[in-house]
Amino acid sequence: MEQVSGATQAVPAAGAFPPLPLSEEQLAKRLSDDPLLRSIDQIWNANPLHEVVPVDWAGVAWALRTVWLRSATKPETAAALLDLGQGVWRSLFTAWEEAGQSWLGLVGVAPTPPSRRDDRRFSAPEWRASPTYVALKELYLLASDWLLERGNLDELDPAERHRLIFHLRQFVDAMSPALVLMANPVALRKAVETGGASLADGARNLMADLAAGRLSMVDADAFAPGRNLALTPGKVVHRNALMELIQYAPATEQVHRTPLLIIPPWINKYYILDMRPNNSMVKFLVSQGFTVFLISWRNPDAAMDGIGIEDYVDLGPLEATDVIREITGSRTVNAMGYCIGGVLLTLTLAVLAAKGDARFSSASFMVSPQDFSRIGDTAVFMDEPSLHLVEQQMMERGYLDSRAMSNMFNLLRSNDLIWSNVVNNYLLGNQPPAFDLLYWNSDGTRMTREAHSWYLRNTYVENNLIVPGKVRLKGEAVDLGRIRLDTYAVGCEKDHIVPWDSAWRITQLFGGPVRYVLASSGHVAGVINPPGGKGEYRTAEGPAATPEEWRARAARHAGSWWPDWSAWLAARSGGAGAPPPEGSAQHPPLEDAPGTYVLQM
Repeated sequence: MEQVSGATQAVPAAGAFPPLPLSEEQLAKRLSDDPLLRSIDQIWNANPLHEVVPVDWAGVAWALRTVWLRSATKPETAAALLDLGQGVWRSLFTAWEEAGQSWLGLVGVAPTPPSRRDDRRFSAPEWRASPTYVALKELYLLASDWLLERGNLDELDPAERHRLIFHLRQFVDAMSPALVLMANPVALRKAVETGGASLADGARNLMADLAAGRLSMVDADAFAPGRNLALTPGKVVHRNALMELIQYAPATEQVHRTPLLIIPPWINKYYILDMRPNNSMVKFLVSQGFTVFLISWRNPDAAMDGIGIEDYVDLGPLEATDVIREITGSRTVNAMGYCIGGVLLTLTLAVLAAKGDARFSSASFMVSPQDFSRIGDTAVFMDEPSLHLVEQQMMERGYLDSRAMSNMFNLLRSNDLIWSNVVNNYLLGNQPPAFDLLYWNSDGTRMTREAHSWYLRNTYVENNLIVPGKVRLKGEAVDLGRIRLDTYAVGCEKDHIVPWDSAWRITQLFGGPVRYVLASSGHVAGVINPPGGKGEYRTAEGPAATPEEWRARAARHAGSWWPDWSAWLAARSGGAGAPPPEGSAQHPPLEDAPGTYVLQM
């Protein structure tokens, strides 16, 4: 339990609430004494879903308790409740009137308000046409908005208020009527149409997930690297204790002389960048005449718990570039880092800049943070108690289980990644979808204890990378201002993991010229956006003092940003020549791509 801080206030109703602030013991007692919160906790723990749905119920209970205790001492709470009640009656009256007229054929189905049009939970026509369902939906949405507004407590610091609202949103999402069989028109309709077979299928799906201890989000048998994912031809030309280095076969008669090294995040499998041929970034780059090398990280086990961040620098980008330069004969290498692979690239570049090592000629960063002061909802999981729990788990196992990290990221988009699957699997009785991006999302990797602990402390907790000299690696002080090579950086407008204005900060932290591009969509879809698909991107020339200033004068471009990056990269990759051999006498090909490490479970 956490202490609720704030000014001490007398409570008019004697004995109703103790003065604030409360001790942890008092808060625990209030939680156990309050029938509403106690019943919520009991209901959730009696629900079999609590075994497979990773809701942080302790955080939800803390948020509800905080709002309850704070609001009870404020005189304006009664007025807010009155406004809520009046709003409910007004909304229900209007909804019933419009739905009734629709049923009588007097008007068309009532249009959905703009703020609700993207809410796919209520996309079925009954939610707009049936008086009963309209009333249920409006009551839920009004109560949800009212509760979330109560979370804007001025007396809390911004980080605590952010955490409070996040957990309140988890609660209101979990309370959606669409998650209840008798209140879900689509589930009821299918149950009638199938004679109850969908309910039996849903029960079987639930039992299977309970046995597996996790919520199924994708058809796990539909995909596999090397079978229908990660198909771009290539060879593993080097392997060490931490990574395999893949060299992709050329697809053009002439290639740029300077090769490209791709550094994916070590918390995911690399093939997000080489999915199927129609959306493979690797295939696109090879088709544009680039010689592409890519790191495939090993899935760590308990025996690797002592592998630290310096090992990732040494055995990752540094050893990879030694091999690449030997095979290709190129003095320099271009590099691209995706997500936290970009953080590793940043650390490597800073160390090399301090040493005067110019092996990299340019760097590209895809949704990669350097300044962790803006990290969106992930900040909720980075407080001291949460990190202490993570470190304790890593000490016990020797690594961080991939499921723990997956649960955290899924909670950031719980309606899309958790509750939609609850409806699909259990209420509708459907099998999980066969979707390549969801398959990759569920195919996580573990993290070594020492490296991950260092990473969390020096980025999310202390934000040390932006302070020159605060971090030392390989005997050198890390100073991002020393990184002066040409840089290309991409942020995504709807990124919930690396907010776009956080990715933009590289333009101020690096000492050299940075071309920043803002793509549409989110953390994955905004990056894996090949030409010919949907989306747009923005660019702006010249420096800007703030991300808002940059965005205000940025020009919009339709389509994918990949050709823009390809042109930028080509200008920094030298002239054309014959492709280098696949491997060399010193580094002969070991096996075909996708290699061995990507298949490790």
